[in-house]
Amino acid sequence: MDMKLEVVVLPVGDVDRAKAFYEQLGWRLDADFPVGDDFRVVQLTPPGSQASIIFGDGLTTAEPGSVEGLQLTVFDIDEARAEIAGRGVEISELWHDAGGVFHHGGTEGRVSGPHPERADYGTFASFDDPDGNGWILQEIKQRLSGR
Repeated sequence: MDMKLEVVVLPVGDVDRAKAFYEQLGWRLDADFPVGDDFRVVQLTPPGSQASIIFGDGLTTAEPGSVEGLQLTVFDIDEARAEIAGRGVEISELWHDAGGVFHHGGTEGRVSGPHPERADYGTFASFDDPDGNGWILQEIKQRLSGR
């Protein structure tokens, strides 16, 4: 049985501010359904992604900004970073993890600059949405076998 990640629910404090932020990133607006005074569903999809994000009113009891480590994979992290910065979003410089396997939570283990061998899966950049939900870009030019 196939299972595909379809949507991630993000907790936000201001729906219109979050919507404007993700549209500023160039994400496609799929839906904005105000169902009532206390229920609204907004869905956006990153370019090239099959999974989307949803946020709104009445969707989650999680604290706004409490999601971290949301991962976006890109072929060219320098280009992706420049595009995001060019859209007016504050984004970190490139970094890699001291352990070299993945990345630690928060900023622990971050080493400035790309992975020394520029290995796939090894170079990252990060940014937050206006509520503090944390996104990480990861560069992958060639996926591991079987992926």
